[in-house]
Amino acid sequence: MNGDMTLQINGRTASEIADSLRSLVERGALRPGDALPSVRALAETLGVNRNTVVAAYRQLTQAGVVVTRGRGGTLVADRSPVALEGFAADSVLRDIATGNPDPTLIPDPTRALAAVTGRPVLYGEPVIDPALEEWAREWMLEDLDAARMRLTITSGAGDAVERLLAQALTRDDAVALEDPCFLTSIHTIRVGGYRPVPVAVDDEGMTVEGLRAALAQGVRAVICTPRAQNPSGASLSARRAHDLRAVLAEHPYVLVIEDDHFSMLSQQHFHSVIGPAQRRWARIRSVSKFLGPDMCLAVTASDPQTADGLAMRLTPGTTWVSHLLQRLALALVTDPGVGDAIRRAGEHYARQNAAFAARLDARGIPASPGDGLNLWVALPVPARAVSEQLMRRGWLARSGDEFSLGADASSLRLRLTVHDLSDDDADLLADDIAAAVRAAGGRTRMAEVG
Repeated sequence: MNGDMTLQINGRTASEIADSLRSLVERGALRPGDALPSVRALAETLGVNRNTVVAAYRQLTQAGVVVTRGRGGTLVADRSPVALEGFAADSVLRDIATGNPDPTLIPDPTRALAAVTGRPVLYGEPVIDPALEEWAREWMLEDLDAARMRLTITSGAGDAVERLLAQALTRDDAVALEDPCFLTSIHTIRVGGYRPVPVAVDDEGMTVEGLRAALAQGVRAVICTPRAQNPSGASLSARRAHDLRAVLAEHPYVLVIEDDHFSMLSQQHFHSVIGPAQRRWARIRSVSKFLGPDMCLAVTASDPQTADGLAMRLTPGTTWVSHLLQRLALALVTDPGVGDAIRRAGEHYARQNAAFAARLDARGIPASPGDGLNLWVALPVPARAVSEQLMRRGWLARSGDEFSLGADASSLRLRLTVHDLSDDDADLLADDIAAAVRAAGGRTRMAEVG
């Protein structure tokens, strides 16, 4: 921020100074990422006590207008929208960036709907349907202390994460996020006004060194995906989970959120980062990947204190999840035929992703399938350049920097959703990716050998 801008800030009280700065932001004189004057400099310019400027900045921070970065100063908050999952609107291109499950593999709820109506549910009744609670308790229990586990129902995993953070954190608290990161998590952290601290992810999931560094920076919550991490497809190994639990055991009151979003579809073993020493924890499993995104329902298992905080935000009078939806979800997941279909769907995603990774490898672009709905493909050139070349060939792909919190390596990645392509279309796309890499100035392994 230049000196001229400092002269435009006025006021004698904290509220007057905050209003002056807010006006500069609203007029566009201050833009996202611009640095505000230091507390000392602004106090001297305005002739006020430093504590007055500190209080003004605190008001702006609480309102989400600015963010503090410690020694990095106070910056105007970035309120630009985060890219989200789903089909691209108004595109004539073949969309391979959706992150969606295959609609043909989502179970048809028609038959189950007729059996779940039952009696009406009235104000004041339990938030969670008793029958669903009984089933979900077994589903969520793995490695948790049954005596301390409490269950809550939310409108999907994103809703659960948002409510969990809101009941435990305040604006500008630091949250450890995987890097690259799930788009919804980035959006939730930004809207909530929290400070993201990136933790690198490798083939075994969240790294121990990255988590230790984030905890040293004072994070108050950690969000970890134990398997099918989006976008990388990484899953925690038993060894990595053990090492992460050991690090977290030194910080028992940090809220650990485990988002097992792929659960029933995953082809990998589940390894938890929640150890017996952890006092604040939550495990989330939603049904959206296997029963469909419109089934906005997730089960959260958590410690009693966290569950109490969630209960205050999910009251029987206003904000509970529809019991009709809860009963429908239960009817589907307990249907043996639906269970078989979910298992076949999980095998289909794994098979299709592995087949496409093999196609890329045959064309000189090494790729490993990971777990989940997507492929995370490493490129020898920036992914944006490759995605632009793919657009010219009729494909809409997603570059890795949209998922990045600062990892330069993500700019050399494409995230692809290819599990619904026919063999002919998959061959064509693999050819086009290889051609796009070369057109962007890169060399495939085959070209190097040639």
